[in-house]
Amino acid sequence: MPREINTPWGKIIPGVSLIPIYYLMFIYLFLYVLPYGKVFIGISWFDWFRSEDGPLEWIQFVEYFISSFLAFFIFFKHKKKKSINLMIWLLIALMTFFIAGEEISWGERITGIGIDSISKLNVQGETNFHNLPFFHNYLLDPFFELGSVFLGWFGWRRFKNITAFPRKKLSLFFLFVALFYFYFDISWASTTQQIRNDQEIFEVLFSTGIFLHCLNNFRKIRTKISEN
Repeated sequence: MPREINTPWGKIIPGVSLIPIYYLMFIYLFLYVLPYGKVFIGISWFDWFRSEDGPLEWIQFVEYFISSFLAFFIFFKHKKKKSINLMIWLLIALMTFFIAGEEISWGERITGIGIDSISKLNVQGETNFHNLPFFHNYLLDPFFELGSVFLGWFGWRRFKNITAFPRKKLSLFFLFVALFYFYFDISWASTTQQIRNDQEIFEVLFSTGIFLHCLNNFRKIRTKISEN
């Protein structure tokens, strides 16, 4: 569990990881005002960090890609192959592999080779499915909102015996994502101007939560193997 925090008003013992809070503080209190970005790279450091094909998007690819292999390892090392818990691990392995591929448009961003029939329909003109008009316009935001609430709250509260769902400790990695997307969509429907689209900043929290969840369970499996 997270360590206790000493403050002038006393000690705080959090029940969840505070990494998401520190990360957002770094982004909005430091990187947002970091000077000379336009001098060195032509845009602000903040805009470069959250841009398409920028550092945050590649971090997501790496985390999802590694998570897929970790989840496959967990699946194959378990003995009860027909358990619901293990089926969820298999689903996590397949979904993280798929999302990793989507993040780099199935290699198009590396090789420049894509599928024209898909890229012509794609919102970003690339070979991926999550930016096809119907999914991008109607399903993407609800997926993050509902999925983040489930993984950050409902899953560990309702299904305590299913270890394939992230534990309470990682809840902020998902709940901040749900909060951003909910507020982003509400601002679009309101009479005020829609808030800035910082989706890459928050989506990396989601991928990091999944990665840490897979890594923690991978370490537990490795420990059991080494003890036997």
